[in-house]
Amino acid sequence: MSSRWERIARETVGDDYARAYADRFRSMAERGQDIHGEATFVSELQAPPARVLDAGCGTGRVAVRLAELGYDVVGVDVDASMLDQARAAAPELDWRLGDLATFDLGERFDVVLVAGNTIPLLEPGTLLDACERLGHHRTPGGVVVCGYGLDAEHLPGDCPPTALNDVDAAFGVLGLDAVMRYNTWDGHEFHPTDGYAITLYAEPRR
Repeated sequence: MSSRWERIARETVGDDYARAYADRFRSMAERGQDIHGEATFVSELQAPPARVLDAGCGTGRVAVRLAELGYDVVGVDVDASMLDQARAAAPELDWRLGDLATFDLGERFDVVLVAGNTIPLLEPGTLLDACERLGHHRTPGGVVVCGYGLDAEHLPGDCPPTALNDVDAAFGVLGLDAVMRYNTWDGHEFHPTDGYAITLYAEPRR
């Protein structure tokens, strides 16, 4: 059975969606656009050679950049065709196939990065399990970073929005608080009406 992401991608882009997705960002970079906002954000949180898990890594754009910056990075994704693109782009990096609601890499990371609308694209009813698994892969004192669209304008296809309160509550079960929230990867102040949120989840500050 295909994932929610695969269904939406095929409906909106076609069967060759993984290659199209990789080509889109490659073309943007060739036009001089900055496609590395997520990696830059991570670099301002934690210096290399910190360990970073790119959860929902897709075609590997963010993980490849993090590796270039000197991070010890692992990419995991549920979509084998997206991972094929990642492996073709950077065969030397560590790419894993896994469902975020059930995966266990047996490792811990200083930063668990969940970008690219991965949260709203989770399968229905799996948010709590996925947040538990993501938090489980965080080192003590580490952080989970989630960035995703909050409305139809910022989400692909017919993907339903996921409320921030629901994600906050799911991480709260693990004892993690939403310690910071931004509107963009370059750190703009968060406004709920702007349709996108980047949230840092970590242990409460004492």
